[in-house]
Amino acid sequence: MNSSLITKNISVEQLCIGLYVHLDIGWLKHSFARNSFKIKNDQQIVAIKQLGLKTVRVEPGRSDCRPLPANPAPDTGPTEIARPSPEELELINAKKARIEKLIVESSAIAQCEKEFEKAANTLKNISRNLFSRPQEAQRDADQLIQQMLESLLADKDIAIHLMNDKIAGEEAYYHSLNVSVLAMMLAKELHLSEQDIKLIGVGCLFHDIGKIEIPDRIVNKTFALTKAEQNLLQQHCLYGAAIAEKLGLPKQVIDIIQQHHEYADGSGYPNRLTSLQMSPLARIVSVVNAYDNHCNRPNPADSLTPYEALAYMFKQQRKLFEPAALDMFIHCLGVYPPGTIVQLSDATLGMVMSINSGKPLRPSVLIYDPDIPKHEAIILDLSKELDLEVAASLRPKQLAPEVYEYLSPRKRMSYFMDTQKASSKPRA
Repeated sequence: MNSSLITKNISVEQLCIGLYVHLDIGWLKHSFARNSFKIKNDQQIVAIKQLGLKTVRVEPGRSDCRPLPANPAPDTGPTEIARPSPEELELINAKKARIEKLIVESSAIAQCEKEFEKAANTLKNISRNLFSRPQEAQRDADQLIQQMLESLLADKDIAIHLMNDKIAGEEAYYHSLNVSVLAMMLAKELHLSEQDIKLIGVGCLFHDIGKIEIPDRIVNKTFALTKAEQNLLQQHCLYGAAIAEKLGLPKQVIDIIQQHHEYADGSGYPNRLTSLQMSPLARIVSVVNAYDNHCNRPNPADSLTPYEALAYMFKQQRKLFEPAALDMFIHCLGVYPPGTIVQLSDATLGMVMSINSGKPLRPSVLIYDPDIPKHEAIILDLSKELDLEVAASLRPKQLAPEVYEYLSPRKRMSYFMDTQKASSKPRA
């Protein structure tokens, strides 16, 4: 429990709307979404009284008012704990069902992380075999993207989950996989054909392949590049396109490799192409690649939060991207993408864990609750908790130490789609 928390006990008869209360009983023994919350209506007061508690802890610092005056009453001896009403029993059973759903959600994220690691290892092997066994590498790449494509198309609304931090030094593989996952999702929402979505996936897997021709000291440099180093690094697009041509990759894939740093206004590189000169598929990848680069800069301390990255692209860089692609990308990830630290409308702090492309404004949020152990932390699906909404986005450094440790904000953002969710439904 947060040692800095200041609470005091009051009689349940002193409860009123606006008090922030802590219920010191098991989470399944009441019908509320959390053990601590602000009282919003008289029905909640009645429900608390029906729990049979004589006193309740309140937190003055988060309350809108003071408790009602205490009315001394004669001690009538032990009070029998009230039995829940039929309505309360219905709510408690609904909570039990929600608990089971939370367990399934946690299991889905764990399985998603396993699939993500497997895909990253496959991509690593593809990169290693690309020149020594090019046909095998291309076949493996095709199979990996085909599996992702089938998962993507199997469900109308694909869930995108935030993954755990990854091993240092493997960022190149996770970046390519991130861009593949998000670009394929975006392409699907833009109603591209299956063939084009697959070409985008393959192009994204190989979009940075030209960096193998650039010294690691430049590629992995965590502070400002010199002008000469910048010029050399920008050549990776042309180097990559040349490699792709030797490997016989499709023209659409080569275009993505060469043009993923081009911008709609002609300010990109290597050829300063405008939107009309860019490949239609490359326009999509340009948006996603920029987003992932903002979130995962060489020095993590310089990275933008997912919320900041989307806001920056929309407000400051809008002219750089195809408007339809940028607008749809923001719609898909929602205003608060996975990995964003948020404050909910009841002042609860949390971290967005996953979004559903069909409900981008109602993500699933891992919430900070000092009354619940970290390993049992609750993930609230805001599409089900309609009385709550995201009120603000925060930077991790704004969190108190105990909240930061509890939520464990990611230093690097990695995403993957919920293939188990998708594969559980018949394909339309």
